[in-house]
Amino acid sequence: MKISINNLTFYCIIGILDFERNKEQKVLINVSFKYKYEDFSSFIDYSKIALDIENIMKEQKFQLIEEAILFIKNFLKKSYPIKKLKIKITKPNILNNCIVSIKK
Repeated sequence: MKISINNLTFYCIIGILDFERNKEQKVLINVSFKYKYEDFSSFIDYSKIALDIENIMKEQKFQLIEEAILFIKNFLKKSYPIKKLKIKITKPNILNNCIVSIKK
């Protein structure tokens, strides 16, 4: 089975610039992964994963999105029986003329 969580959107502190450390900014996260589904006992609650990601981002207040993506990847792989994990973190409002994102 494959689960995709698209455009998980919330505000958090992330970045190294002074204004990024003082004011929350909009972040979008996309996550996809595969897992082995056999019956109800092997089901993965995607709402829990979405909540875990949001809580991590808000609590950790990462300086770099690179740090955030590696932390989330390690957390999810350790906490859930998932494979082929892909994560993309986007900061849509950081620059006036583009959208910045990182994918792992």
